[in-house]
Amino acid sequence: MEDSTSLRVRYAETDAMGWVYYANYFTYFEVGRTEMIRRSWRSYSDLEHEGYRLPVIESHCRYFHGARYDDQLDIQTRLTLPTALRLHFEYRVVRVNDGKLLAEGFTVHCFLGESGKPVPVPAELRMLVTA
Repeated sequence: MEDSTSLRVRYAETDAMGWVYYANYFTYFEVGRTEMIRRSWRSYSDLEHEGYRLPVIESHCRYFHGARYDDQLDIQTRLTLPTALRLHFEYRVVRVNDGKLLAEGFTVHCFLGESGKPVPVPAELRMLVTA
């Protein structure tokens, strides 16, 4: 499953040198992940109301070029299911005006049920991802 989300860098996301602060790329990953899930299945808030949580259990980001205030970014997100209990999101952050790859990375999540213990990825989502 793949999706793409656009956003514009806000001034508050930059550091004293005028570049996007490195940790904000994980926030951009979250934007891509949240929008992908919302558009293809349901919102995170709906999942939480159903008793699910999706904690990050692993993350990684590799940086290639920097972004600055007001840059238009495209967050490309891809979801795979490596196991019955895990979701693997891959991300690419691309600057729109020149097509430069700024960063790429991944996050791994598991589904937790109301008890706080891992539960299988819901069948409905598994079917969407493997279709």
